[in-house]
Amino acid sequence: MRSIFSSLFLLGAALALAQKPSFDVASIKPAAPQTEGRIFMSMGGDPGMINYKHVSLRMLTDRAFGIKDYQLNAPDWMATAFFDVQAKLPPDTPQEQRNLMLQSLLEERFGLKFHKESKEVPIYSLVVGKNGAKMPAATELPPNAVKAGNPPPPQVGPSSGGNVAVRQPDGGSEKPRMGGPGTMMMRIEGMGKMHLTAKAMQMSSFVDMLARQVDRPVFDNTGLTGYYDFDIEFKPEGPMMRGMPMPMPHGDGPGGGGPAPDAVEAPSIFTAVQDQLGLKLEPKKGPVETVVVDHFEKTPIEN
Repeated sequence: MRSIFSSLFLLGAALALAQKPSFDVASIKPAAPQTEGRIFMSMGGDPGMINYKHVSLRMLTDRAFGIKDYQLNAPDWMATAFFDVQAKLPPDTPQEQRNLMLQSLLEERFGLKFHKESKEVPIYSLVVGKNGAKMPAATELPPNAVKAGNPPPPQVGPSSGGNVAVRQPDGGSEKPRMGGPGTMMMRIEGMGKMHLTAKAMQMSSFVDMLARQVDRPVFDNTGLTGYYDFDIEFKPEGPMMRGMPMPMPHGDGPGGGGPAPDAVEAPSIFTAVQDQLGLKLEPKKGPVETVVVDHFEKTPIEN
């Protein structure tokens, strides 16, 4: 009887895998090298198309499972392997199904094998500081926010300007709208200082960035529900910087590396968040479900 139940379980698992949706047409190619000191990523596409540029396998896996970066337990090399991904899909495909199709793509091309675990881990809670938040409300909302009928967010304080290279969410145009609503832009300046600017970003997206920087889960407990413009400078540390090009220190010859962390004249992410944005990261503990990568090939099967 036990053997029959085991066989039925294995058959059910095989059928579930076979029924997972997949792309009819998809292309994965190694991304071209980036210019030193400048990062360009794009995670956009037309309604019937996924068009990702210079996306790491780690970020692609995060997207495939709909998880935050801290929820992925994967080999370090996946953060430094960058690819361009194009795939066709029916218009108005729900995000959950898009994620499943990305999972199928990773399983088919990279031989992805994984399992899930739940455990209690150290986390950070992002809250508003005692003097209030300093980011301004976005003056222009992303098109999807307008279509959804979201009301304009309340004004919460003053801000400064900013610019640079791009990471774009799903649903954006193929060509990045530099500085437009719905974009997050990053630049490594001088001796390694990170300058991040975001237009019309919600707190849920901002805590994703913070989680990559502080190397642990970050939960949004600010109560801020609108769209905001962010401008922040800080010392780049944590998993967010794995694989990113760093500028050469002045006076270094061939073969020199980027500046040592202690040489970067910028505040830590904790100080920057508090002083520049009026927010605060408070350490706590909480349960988190994680995806553990058991196997992942470094070279995909050819398109």
